[in-house]
Amino acid sequence: MEIVAPRGLTLWYDERLTGDYEIAYSVKFITDGGPYDRLSDMNCFWGANDPGSPGDIYAAGTERGGFFPNYKAMKLFYVGYGGNHNTTTRFRLYRGLGAEAPDSVARPLLGEYTAADCLLRPGHWYRVSIRVKDGATTYSVDGRELFTYRLGAEGADGHFALRLLENHVLVADFRIKNL
Repeated sequence: MEIVAPRGLTLWYDERLTGDYEIAYSVKFITDGGPYDRLSDMNCFWGANDPGSPGDIYAAGTERGGFFPNYKAMKLFYVGYGGNHNTTTRFRLYRGLGAEAPDSVARPLLGEYTAADCLLRPGHWYRVSIRVKDGATTYSVDGRELFTYRLGAEGADGHFALRLLENHVLVADFRIKNL
């Protein structure tokens, strides 16, 4: 699948995931000089739920409008790989507290990398794997586990989404399996 995202784009996987599961896919950024050929923001959500609309992840989609701060009302896990113009790779837990809550409470930073080996490189196919198994969730790229979080009662049941911002990507080999 080829995606050109001239603004913020959240591409939701329609089915809600429960129990132990693995999400895996490959992503390559196009950097051939086109208007959205920007090497930044290989982002994703998982375990996503909207407390304001339980059972309907799309209900507030118009209100969110692809504008990233509007996701603070949701409960989810988020990784921004190569975010902030490809200067950081961050892992956050969104607690569903809303826009008025300070970021440190509403979406605490659980981990961060700034080293070049954890940022995006042009022309590279990235293999992403997200696992929820045995009470923990992990996020890995190219076989390297970058983040692990021990789940509490909240678990990681919910929806998955790719989150893109002003870029041009290829996505391949997408699969979800129960573990």
